[in-house]
Amino acid sequence: MNAITTYANAKDANSPLDIVPVTGTIGAEIRGVTLSGDLDAATVQAIKDAVVRHKVVFFRGQTDLDDARHEAFAGLFGDPVAHPTVPVAEGSRYLLELDSREGYAASSWHTDVTFVDAYPKGSILRAITVPEAGGDTVWANGETAYEGLPEALRQLVDNLRAVHTNLYDYAAVLSNAPKGNELEQAQQRFQNSVFASTVYETEHPVVRVHPVSGQRSLLLGHFVKQFVGLNQADSARLFQILQDHITRPENVVRWRWQPGDVAFWDNQSTQHRAVADFGLQRRTLRRATIAGEAPVGIDGRQSRTLRKEKATQYEPA
Repeated sequence: MNAITTYANAKDANSPLDIVPVTGTIGAEIRGVTLSGDLDAATVQAIKDAVVRHKVVFFRGQTDLDDARHEAFAGLFGDPVAHPTVPVAEGSRYLLELDSREGYAASSWHTDVTFVDAYPKGSILRAITVPEAGGDTVWANGETAYEGLPEALRQLVDNLRAVHTNLYDYAAVLSNAPKGNELEQAQQRFQNSVFASTVYETEHPVVRVHPVSGQRSLLLGHFVKQFVGLNQADSARLFQILQDHITRPENVVRWRWQPGDVAFWDNQSTQHRAVADFGLQRRTLRRATIAGEAPVGIDGRQSRTLRKEKATQYEPA
């Protein structure tokens, strides 16, 4: 049995941290740690190990973690990087603000920034304002999803590659906004003029080998445009089969946010999604991302950039 199949029965007996798994396959809460840029090396390493092992770890009650401390904490785990197209949050150097002040939000399964080749290896999300009800985030484990594939599907995807892009129909992932209203139009303008101001297309392996654990995981999400060698219709059918497999309840953890909560996830082996079930309540979070390396497939081939250019007009992918 490998590290994944024994996970449900394993506590982190050798970790110096108080770690409590949230589910049997993904997610754990780390208790008794106050996050800052001053953590000792042993604690930092233990958090790194927990993120690789549990895919996403949660810290409650980090109400003293402001933007500067958030960025300093992220810097303990690598080089914090700004989003490649969206401006940083006001007053910060690297943070991305996720603010659904109008009560509507993009809600779709994805791995952060996979439209570039060396996308972030980790993301650290801090809750500032949360709805009284709703607004949870869910994460899916791409490693247990790969392990659970039928053998025929596993053979199909082992050497398959996919093109990811940030040029897509944003309206398709905007949840609970009435179609054609001013908000939807404003969100579409944001997608056109900001998010896709530089158009990226990148070819990634569908099965990524984790650079630390060596485990294999499925790399998909809503930035996927098409599988290499398949037409769009066949790509769409296969994509849905694989996405449905990744997001099975057995592979998923759901977190109910409280102000001051922090989630730190391995962006190399997971997908996540904000649940847009909170109506007109406000939901504000800020995210730091940590520079990663280009994925490598089972065959040893790295991801490669296909396109990087300033957008001239919007063309839904």
